[in-house]
Amino acid sequence: MKQEVQIYFAPFQSITTPTFHNIYSQYFKGVDKMFTPFFSNIKAGEKLSLKDIKALKNQKENNIEVVPQILSKDADEIIWFAQNCQQMGFKELNWNLGCPYPQVANKKSGSGLLQYPNLVNDILQKVSAEIKIPFSIKCRLGYESKNEFDELIPIFNHYPIKEITIHARTGKQMYGGEINREYFADIVSQINSPIIYNGDIFSLDDFIKFQNHFPYVNSLMLGRGILKNPFLPAKIKGLDLPVDLKPHLKLFIDNLYYAYRKEKNNQLSLLSALKEYWTYLANAFDEPNRVYRKLKKCKSFDAYEDAVNAVFEEYNLTV
Repeated sequence: MKQEVQIYFAPFQSITTPTFHNIYSQYFKGVDKMFTPFFSNIKAGEKLSLKDIKALKNQKENNIEVVPQILSKDADEIIWFAQNCQQMGFKELNWNLGCPYPQVANKKSGSGLLQYPNLVNDILQKVSAEIKIPFSIKCRLGYESKNEFDELIPIFNHYPIKEITIHARTGKQMYGGEINREYFADIVSQINSPIIYNGDIFSLDDFIKFQNHFPYVNSLMLGRGILKNPFLPAKIKGLDLPVDLKPHLKLFIDNLYYAYRKEKNNQLSLLSALKEYWTYLANAFDEPNRVYRKLKKCKSFDAYEDAVNAVFEEYNLTV
C-alpha cells in the first residue's frame, strides 16, 4: 500500500512568520510540518534575543509541528541554538544549506557552503556529537555545479541526519532555469537519510507528473506553490475543500490582516509584509498582474482594505 504523501511548508523570510503560520493553519489542511525562516547571528553562550524568543514561541500551530531553521557556518552556534530549541520543546532543528541569495552564499553560508565539503564535514562531526535534538538539512544540488553534491553524499551518509530536503537546482540558478530531476533521481538511491523533494510543484498536475517519475518519494516541501495557492496541500492529499473557495480565501486574508494589525504598529511595515505575500497570492487570480498592481500602490490601511475587497469582487480564482 502506497504511503500517504507528507507535505512540509517551506520557510520564506518575512512572510512565513509565526502569525502567518497560525492563521494559515486555521484555514487550510494538508501541511504536516512548517519550517521557520532561518535564524542567524546566534552567539554561542549568549541568551537568545527577545526577537528570536518571540519568533520561537510556538512548537506547534494548530497541531502542526513547527521546525526551527538555522543559517550558520559555525558548529558552536548551531549547537547552542539546538540546545535552546530543545529546551523550548522543539522536536527537530533544520540546517539551511540552500539559501541561494548572493549576499548569503558569498559569505560561505546557505548554498554557498556546499562548495566546501570539508567544512560541512567538520561542522556535522562536531554538531552530531553534541546535540540531542534530531537534525535535518535543507540544501541545493550545489552552488556553482551539481558536481559539488557528489562530494557531499558520503559526508551526509556518515552522520545521523533525520531528513534531507533537496531543492533540485544549484544556488546559482536561484529560482530560474530547469529543475534537474535526472540528477535528483540519480542521488536519491545513494543517500541513506530520507529525502524530501523541493522545487516547482505549483499545481495538482505538477504533483501527479512528479509522482509518476518518483513514486518512491513520499515527502515534499512546498513553498511558492502554497503561497500562490493555499489550497494546494489539501488538493494533493485529496482532502475535502470548502464548498466555495473564494470566500474562504477572503476570510483567511482578512484574518491575517487583522492579526498583523494587532502585532504591528508601523503601518508601512505591515503593508510591506502583506504586499510581499501578495506577489505570490496574486497568482491565484485570473489576472495576477492587475491584482498585484492594485495592492502595490496601497499606502494606507483603508486603501489596502478597499483594494482587497475590489480584488475579490472583480477577479476570478483560478486555483
